[in-house]
Parts: sequence; structure tokens; C-alpha cells
Amino acid sequence: MSKTKKRIAILAAGGPAPGINSVISAAAIRGIMEGNEVIGLRDGFKWIMRGDTDHYSVLTLDDVSRIHFRGGSFLGIARDNPTRQKEHLENTINTLEKLNVDRLITIGGDDTALSAKTVEQHAAGKIRVCHVPKTIDNDLDLPHGISTFGYQTARHDGVEIVKNLMVDAKTTSRWYFVISMGRNAGHLALGIGKSAGATLSVIPEEFGGDKISLNRLVDILAGAVIKRHAQGRADGVAVLAEGLLDRIDPDDLDAIGKAERDEHNNIRYAEISFGDILKEQVQKRLAEFGMKPIIVAKNIGYELRCADPIPYDMEYTRDLGYSAAQFLIDGGTGAMVSIQGGHFVPMYFEDIMDKKTGKTRVRLVDVDSESYMIGRRYMIRLNNVDFDDDNTISEYAKACGISADEFRKRFSYVVDKDIFYQHEKRNKK
Repeated sequence: MSKTKKRIAILAAGGPAPGINSVISAAAIRGIMEGNEVIGLRDGFKWIMRGDTDHYSVLTLDDVSRIHFRGGSFLGIARDNPTRQKEHLENTINTLEKLNVDRLITIGGDDTALSAKTVEQHAAGKIRVCHVPKTIDNDLDLPHGISTFGYQTARHDGVEIVKNLMVDAKTTSRWYFVISMGRNAGHLALGIGKSAGATLSVIPEEFGGDKISLNRLVDILAGAVIKRHAQGRADGVAVLAEGLLDRIDPDDLDAIGKAERDEHNNIRYAEISFGDILKEQVQKRLAEFGMKPIIVAKNIGYELRCADPIPYDMEYTRDLGYSAAQFLIDGGTGAMVSIQGGHFVPMYFEDIMDKKTGKTRVRLVDVDSESYMIGRRYMIRLNNVDFDDDNTISEYAKACGISADEFRKRFSYVVDKDIFYQHEKRNKK
């Protein structure tokens, strides 16, 4: 190992996203072409935060020149976080120094961005750091209209899955409740549902900052099934963001016996099968009206994370990888890389971190945007316009064997605080 020549190191952390290999490839090629030795660190921070200097490889042009076509991570990936223990942070910096690394490119989401920022600060000038943001959730706070890498591929492949489910649903007269990845925001669920023309999509942002009543969510879905049935169809596909589960009132989960808790009385959300809960509760609700729809719950996300990137993400991530390497070669540090209007723009850590969480700010779906409202107009779900028309409500009531007044009493509340309803009211003024 050279004792004098400094190196550029690259690692990928967090969860997979299509395009990681394109970043690795472009960054490594740029570094090598500028006369630098570039190494790849295996499995994110996992080994270096434990003082291990063995899990790395020197990258060559032959190693990386064609990996951009493939999904997954050429360097592996892990969620180990060096910021949670002082010893791990110190080990990370010391190990990088032992490996003669003075420039580090991290590829990851908000947790990795925080790790990158913390390493850069504690290295006190000895290691320059640039972060490349990735997540299929599209929820990092990049400028409006700029995707996080991997999102476009995940949406593309998600649409293919939902498109096939829509055909299956129509063929077999059943409903699919598709739970899409998106813990903090509903971009992926909405993007898939809107692009595919799914029956409806439901995302956390439409409920504002409040806790979400499980009954309300169940009635939104049950109402969609009834409306669809009144239109002569016994099939449909609902795409729901997994982040809805985190917003459900814990008391509602306790009430149906689905709130398994840890030793600190915190709900184990990871152990909850959200799709199955919704399936069971909606079937139970519709059974009150003598309706027995076939509903299948399906999760999608893991199928999307390691997909081969589509050309959009291949090109985009090659730009990001090149820019990250060039930024460090030019002496830059402490920033997240972005491409804005075709130009590299560094987004410095100090400007993008949320002061409350210490992580990068979360970008939510703008439910007041025309883009969202257009999506809502094409969804088949109960809305305020339905309740303004007596004939329409009579048809829905007939479909589930109750009176129009009873239907209004039972379901009108689901649109009372609806963001779509509020938007429509403002437009009429």
C-alpha cells in the first residue's frame, strides 16, 4: 500500500436503488482519468467503522466500465451507521486515513447524508466528502422537478407490475391492494398509480399532519369498491404508500389486535402486514352490506430496488458520479451533488439539513399542486361531487343495499376534510 499517494474512496450505504453502479462507474473513471487511485469500500460503512482495513478493492477501468447497465451495487451495501457511537465514528476516520483516503464519495439517502456530513466535520479537513443522494422514495429535498436517482426506474418497473395486476384484476373480478415503498412520503405510490391509471392511490400527505383513523382509510377503500361496483365493475387496483401505516392512530391498531409492541411499549411497525390489515378490514366493512369482494394484498418495493436502471437513470447517475469526483478533485467538500438545469450544483450540508432531525429535509408530495389534483380527478373514489348529486348517491346506496340517507350518513365524512374537496372549494370562489 502506498504511504504517500492519496486515494479517493467510494461507498454505497442504506438501501439499494437503481443506478448505484452508474455512480460508482462514472466517479471511478473520472478519478482514474485524473491520475488518482480509486478504491471501493465494501458494504458501506460496515467494515471501516469497525476498524477493518481489509474489505476494499482498488478499482480499475476494466472493473467498472460496464457495470452501469446493471442494478444492485458492485460494492455491496449496508445500513450500518457510524454516527451512533463515538468509537465507530473515530474508527471510520482512522481507517480511512490508514487506507490513505483523503476524499470520500458516499452514495445513499438521508441517513448516509448525515453520516457523510458527520465524518467530514470530525475529520477536520483531513478527509473531504461529497454525497450522492439516492432513494426510490424520491423524498430528499432536491429542487422542484428533480428526482432522486432510482425513482424513475422504480416507478417504471412499478407501473409494469401494476399494469399486469390491473389486467389480472379485470380478468378475475378481484381487487388488489398494492402497498408501495415510501416511508416518509407518497411520491412512489402516487407516481406508480397515476402513471398506470390505477383505480386510486392513497398517500399520507392527503391527510395533512394529523394521525390517520384506520376507519377512515378503510372507508375510503370500501367507498371506492362500492363506487366501482355501482359503475358495473367488480375489479380494481389501489396503490397505497407504506408510510400510511406509521400515521395510523396506534389505538386503532390496538383495537384490532394488530399492535405488537417491544419492551418499551413501542409498536413494531416492521412486523405489521399493512396490506393484510386493510384487506381484512375492508372485507369486514363491505360484508356489513352483503358484499364479498375478492381482495389480494401485495407489497412492491424489493422488486424495484435492484432493477437494472432505465436509460434516464443511467444517464442521470453518470452525471452525478462524474460531478461528485470532479468536485472532490477540484478541492470541494461538505456537499451533496445535484444536477440542476444540466449543470452541477453543490448543495452544502449546512444548508440542506433539517435543524430538528439533523438529517436532510424530507420532500413531501405537494397535494395542492395541479399535478396531484389531476391525478385525483382520474381516481375512482368517493369525492365531494358525488355527495352533491342525489342520483349518484342513490346509485351507490343501491349497490350496497342501503338507503341514500344511510349511505350519506355512513360515508360522507371521508370527504369532509379531503384536500381535494378543499382545493375544489377554493377554485369555485
